Amino acid sequence: MDAYKASLKEVAINWSKIGIISFGGPPTHIRLLRELCVSEKEWIDAEHFEDAIATCNLLPGPTTSQLAIYSAWKVRGTLGALLGGFLFIAPGLILVLVLASIFISRSSPKIILAIGEGAGATVAAIAAQSALNLLPSSWERKHDPYRWVIYVGAGVVGTIFAGPLLVLVLLACGVVELLWRRPNDSRSHKSFISFFLTVSPLPISSVFLSVAWVAFKVGALSYGGGFIIVPLMRGDAVSTYHWMSSQMFLSAVALGQITPGPVVQTVAVVGYSAAGVVGGLIAALVAFSPSFVFVLVGARHFTRVRQNIAIRHFLDGAGPAAIGAILGASVPLTLAITHLWQFVLLFLAALLLVRFRISVVIVILGAGCVAGILFYLGVIGL
Repeated sequence: MDAYKASLKEVAINWSKIGIISFGGPPTHIRLLRELCVSEKEWIDAEHFEDAIATCNLLPGPTTSQLAIYSAWKVRGTLGALLGGFLFIAPGLILVLVLASIFISRSSPKIILAIGEGAGATVAAIAAQSALNLLPSSWERKHDPYRWVIYVGAGVVGTIFAGPLLVLVLLACGVVELLWRRPNDSRSHKSFISFFLTVSPLPISSVFLSVAWVAFKVGALSYGGGFIIVPLMRGDAVSTYHWMSSQMFLSAVALGQITPGPVVQTVAVVGYSAAGVVGGLIAALVAFSPSFVFVLVGARHFTRVRQNIAIRHFLDGAGPAAIGAILGASVPLTLAITHLWQFVLLFLAALLLVRFRISVVIVILGAGCVAGILFYLGVIGL
């Protein structure tokens, strides 16, 4: 890069602003970054920005975090990327940890627990909607309809039955598609199979190492958008390590949805439940570090990454499996509901999301408020 297009002060002001106001998930993040970098400041041309989005979609981990880091790198180099990425993530991370201290605790007042359980009741509907929104574009990119269906089905089944082993299902689908499409490239076979064998989820004794492992899967091994973190984390957080109850996990996902910034910050709530504020910060650090590494190391090679046939073939298998995993997540998330009134809220949430296209943030906040009011009036109990 010959000359910087922005000062560090400009990066600090603009990326922190986006980090504070970016409620609504990836569509909002992309819109705000595009308005700033392409339309308002004209730091990045439109075609290059679209190419950056496509390339970030090829990388594992939180796509919009990588896009925010890359955009800051493009206008102010390495220091800009570090500063912009941090300020994009920090506001939501601080808020989600504050909310976790209020809602993710068995000693919280019952009305707070009711609000959390009301918000959490909507999560299964959000997972299903997220997957249904991703399916059409994935189907259009399919190479073979039969394998595509198998990969989606493997993701659904893996979420329901494999628990923390789901990451292996995603990787296996990617490797199968790669081997199917590139039968003569032995180097690709060996590199992907070698990587596949290194991620076996072995038991880890230290709680901090366990938190780091769960966060690493979220930040470096997740494909298919922000909501894939839900099935990747649930088995570890609820079943393997018992850091949270199923109800607490639903509340954690809801908190990640209503706070600004990347949805991946939900992992900080899981870390908080496991080991307090330190656990939350470790989880966030490990989950987001791969995004910084991918961008800082590979930004100059984004064009080649996008054109890499092996990566595209791998994602042709892992991507549909990830969408299936998101869809399958709605099953255990629904089974985690324990009260009849939560099923009513779930049904209403699905109706508002699918039929009327109401914002996810509004649906979650509305469900929480309704539950809090009904509990206060004595209509529902815990």
